[in-house]
Amino acid sequence: MGRIVGGFGMSHVLFPPQGVEPQAGRVIDGMMEIRRRIAALKPDVIVLAGSDHLNNFSLAAQVTLAVGVADSFTTMGDGTPAATFPGHRAFAEAFARFAEPNGFDLVQMEEVKPDHGMSLPKLVVDPTDTVPVVPVYINSLMPVPPSPRRCYRLGTVLKQMVEQQRPAGERVVVVGTGGLSHWLCLPEQGRVAVEFDEDFIARMIAGRSAELAEYSADHIFRESGNGGLEVVSWLFMAGALPGAKGEKLFYEPIPQWISGMGGVALMPEAA
Repeated sequence: MGRIVGGFGMSHVLFPPQGVEPQAGRVIDGMMEIRRRIAALKPDVIVLAGSDHLNNFSLAAQVTLAVGVADSFTTMGDGTPAATFPGHRAFAEAFARFAEPNGFDLVQMEEVKPDHGMSLPKLVVDPTDTVPVVPVYINSLMPVPPSPRRCYRLGTVLKQMVEQQRPAGERVVVVGTGGLSHWLCLPEQGRVAVEFDEDFIARMIAGRSAELAEYSADHIFRESGNGGLEVVSWLFMAGALPGAKGEKLFYEPIPQWISGMGGVALMPEAA
């Protein structure tokens, strides 16, 4: 059987450091620590979960949950240089098939161009394109976003699939991207909900992610903004490592970047 050997949550944007150089430096250092830790885990597959920013999915067809099933993906080039990285078709298709009898109809995307929400984290975690990546889209920008509980549950389904169907010895790392608190195109834009962010991180690294999964999407929206809803991707990651404890790698509230910037690591026992 395969194993999920580590999980990480991280914000998926960077802005110019002018005026916030110390905070920006700590964010970069934290992202580089995520890179080092993932490399040390020697994954065979990286499952990268996050939202699309209405670039591949539109309000005309409001897809909330999808998986990229291509052999390779070329990024959109919005915020990072356009690049091509390897996918893992067999893993992605196996996940979609396994998810269906477990209550999830994942849309399989053969042609998708990851935007900055995927491309920046991908550049952080594997800049040399040596590890196949399976993009899992959890589109929190849709008018009816997937619930935190459902996203957490999808993570548990991923864990079951890896342990029951993947080859013996396969090592999988799950990365949830986005967040933390931020409001986009709303009167609150520029606000950072520090208390919410710090509590969210504290519960997650204490092994209490299941409590966070009981939040409603409306609660997260009220407390951390429409952009803060992206933390459902972190909950997907945590669901794949139920009960796992971890460590805060960075947190910086940066109003100039209109966001709470954070990163965590969760580790199963004896990874």
